[in-house]
Amino acid sequence: MLLIHCPYCDETLPELEFAYAGEAHITRAADPSSQSDEEWRDFLFIRSNVKGPHYERWRHIHGCGRFFNAVRDTVSDRFLTTYEAGAPRPDLSTLLGDDK
Repeated sequence: MLLIHCPYCDETLPELEFAYAGEAHITRAADPSSQSDEEWRDFLFIRSNVKGPHYERWRHIHGCGRFFNAVRDTVSDRFLTTYEAGAPRPDLSTLLGDDK
């Protein structure tokens, strides 16, 4: 069972309390109507599929209801950290140590 820490409630709870909400730090175009069909398609559907640390959005659906970001290692399925939405990306070197 995955355990996820909500940075707002300050509780670590089972994954069933949360909903995955896609890749984090995706910026929407300021004027979506200026985007070509290909650019809009890429924004909606094309995401990185990294092996290792991945920045994700999650929502605490059975708690505070708020969205937050997380760094999850896709190889081990371990959450490295969670942080409030709008906060900058954490430095991966501090999460993984200097050896990676």
